[in-house]
Amino acid sequence: MSLDNVKNIVLVLSGKGGVGKSSITTQLALSLSLAGRSVGILDIDLTGPSIPRLLGIESAKVKQAPGGWLPVEVHPSQILPSAPLGSFSSPFAPLPLNGSSNGTNGTTSPPLPTFQGTSNGITASSDSNTGLAEFQENHALDETATVSTSILPGPTQQIGSLHAMSLAFLLTNRSSAVVWRGPKKTAMVRQFLTSVLWPPVDYLLIDTPPGTSDEHISLVETLFKSVSTSTGSQQQPNLAGAVIVTTPQAVAISDVRKEINFCSKVGVKVLGVVENMSGYVCECCGVGTNLFGRGGGEVMSKEFGVDFLGRVPLDGQWGLLVEEGRRPTYGAVANGGGREDDVDDSDDEVDGHELGEQEDITNRGRKEEGLLVDKYRSCSLCPVFEDIARQVIETIEKGAAVQVGV
Repeated sequence: MSLDNVKNIVLVLSGKGGVGKSSITTQLALSLSLAGRSVGILDIDLTGPSIPRLLGIESAKVKQAPGGWLPVEVHPSQILPSAPLGSFSSPFAPLPLNGSSNGTNGTTSPPLPTFQGTSNGITASSDSNTGLAEFQENHALDETATVSTSILPGPTQQIGSLHAMSLAFLLTNRSSAVVWRGPKKTAMVRQFLTSVLWPPVDYLLIDTPPGTSDEHISLVETLFKSVSTSTGSQQQPNLAGAVIVTTPQAVAISDVRKEINFCSKVGVKVLGVVENMSGYVCECCGVGTNLFGRGGGEVMSKEFGVDFLGRVPLDGQWGLLVEEGRRPTYGAVANGGGREDDVDDSDDEVDGHELGEQEDITNRGRKEEGLLVDKYRSCSLCPVFEDIARQVIETIEKGAAVQVGV
């Protein structure tokens, strides 16, 4: 059985397309890896597989082995060097979305602290913890948001391995269309679940297509035949449950409700709800805007009695990281610039950004070699997903996932 080395299986589901399931899956996998867990991603979105692109491994090919396929290695388990100083000096995740800061009527964030971990391992020093508390108090997205110090910059950081499997690895090119009827999709999903030879994996994240159709039914049926739904099993992997992804607007919520009902009907536990695309903070001026509304996912989670894992804002630097491999940088706001009256009115531009006196963008968005997981530590979304990953780990390890009753 190809899942013999897998400890826990987590489904990433949504009844709505375009809510960012693959992005959530990728960032959750990176955060679990940064937490020291070994992770696998199985992409069963057969007609739109995007995990290889997000991970920067589109050109990789699957290797055959006796008994099945070997998943593609994204990175091995290893020790990372210290994260770049100021990695979390970002305007995005921490800035309140009401256009104010620290309870005042200002429209920009106050100066952000720089964290310098000095203790052994991956825990910040006491000085860093003091700065972090102030950072959380002044820049929290909501009243319950927390940012753990466990992946703040330190001397070194042990990360877990990351592997991935997707139909995209088997296509002749990434533009090839997959035109399959239901039975063919069902057979492919079952083959992925039975023929991929995973190495020892703590968490296998399964990225799914939108809806509740053939792939989902085949996935759940096959998993229930081959895995345990109890964390006490020592013989089989644990079907830990599902992370539900939505966006704040009502049109998305109405469809995502159906996915929670699907989980209830087939007996899959719901680990929690993630509200994606919940707010955007302008990289130039620091003003927060709720582009798609706010709070719909949290209201839905309360209605169904499931955990709300958190809100994920939009961040253009995350897009540059996965599309072009650029380490995220947040020069304008982090350096105190970016306000309209601070910007030089000259016509000089670099990549569409005006050259203000207080913003040095010589190295802005620089391309560089290195692991995706290492560069992700400089992204503003990293502490957001660190907290989400922490909740998922705690819920699974405590066996406290909620089975929804509708």
